[in-house]
Amino acid sequence: MTDLIPSHSITCRVYYEDTDAGGIVYHANYLKFAERGRTEMLRATGHDHQSVMAQFNIILIVRHIEIDYNAPAKLDDLLTITTSVSAVGNTSLTMTQVITRDANQLAVLKVIVVAVTPDGKPTRLPSQLRQSFGVN
Repeated sequence: MTDLIPSHSITCRVYYEDTDAGGIVYHANYLKFAERGRTEMLRATGHDHQSVMAQFNIILIVRHIEIDYNAPAKLDDLLTITTSVSAVGNTSLTMTQVITRDANQLAVLKVIVVAVTPDGKPTRLPSQLRQSFGVN
């Protein structure tokens, strides 16, 4: 087995729509930022959600997510969302996502994504996807 792929980072600006009346990011919007990070990491491996569905007839869905909020993000902040794959199972990917502003860690997410068939049944990750994440 080779090393898992290196972490992947994107930046995202906090817009007014992301905040409450006080200019603080609403807690559920961290899920949106994290989704963007996971999607762009997948894209960096040479895949995207539509091609995964078309090529392998699977959908990658979140099965479990944990979030630790450490500090608030605010209106106009430039956030960095760093995504790393910590484990690849038969049907799942375990990821850690860290949302930062400058050097400040704002939120840490542990996410388990599973491969399912279009009718929602868990299925094995195809070897091509496993290889994209550094697993044979």
